[in-house]
Amino acid sequence: MIIALWILNGLLALAFIMAGSMKAVRPRPALVASGMGWADDFADPTVKLIGIAEVVGGIGLILPPLTGIAPILTPIAATALAIVMIGAIVVHVRRKENATPSVVLAVLSIASAVLGFLVVL
Repeated sequence: MIIALWILNGLLALAFIMAGSMKAVRPRPALVASGMGWADDFADPTVKLIGIAEVVGGIGLILPPLTGIAPILTPIAATALAIVMIGAIVVHVRRKENATPSVVLAVLSIASAVLGFLVVL
């Protein structure tokens, strides 16, 4: 199970760190122009906060088990990322946009949380 957790968390961390860093670094108009129309509905600090939350969550999937320090934080980070993705699903559905990537990331985050709690506890 630990191997499955590492593979899943590695892929999730990569996805969240890349997406989150883009939201945290790029200006909101550039995000909207690149196809993230939802960013137009939020203020700049909110979009940056979402990006930072995704980056920190992605790091939280990998760093605690890698260092052996407080590995319980890994499934907690996965749970927090699932909550962020549920919020993303709500936003995309309200805007009548494709919510499939958010659904997939939410399901994978929930799977990571379950696996993480099974491995840690």
